[in-house]
Amino acid sequence: MNDKQIIDLYFSRSEQSIKETKIKYSSFCRKIAYNILSNNEDTDECENDTYLKIWNSIPPNNPENFKAYIGKITRNIAVHG
Repeated sequence: MNDKQIIDLYFSRSEQSIKETKIKYSSFCRKIAYNILSNNEDTDECENDTYLKIWNSIPPNNPENFKAYIGKITRNIAVHG
């Protein structure tokens, strides 16, 4: 599924959006989080918090670069808790 289709799922408030995001970007999120946190449990929590933050921010946000959007959210959560 491409990023536009995933974002459309968020706009329709479909829980499938989170599943599709996880399928496509889980390893990307985990790599960012683990490089900052160096702990598997904290990485798990950061990844889950990332999906929740995305769910709560789309809509109204409609990111043009979904991967960069996810990366920024993950990094901010890992750094700031």
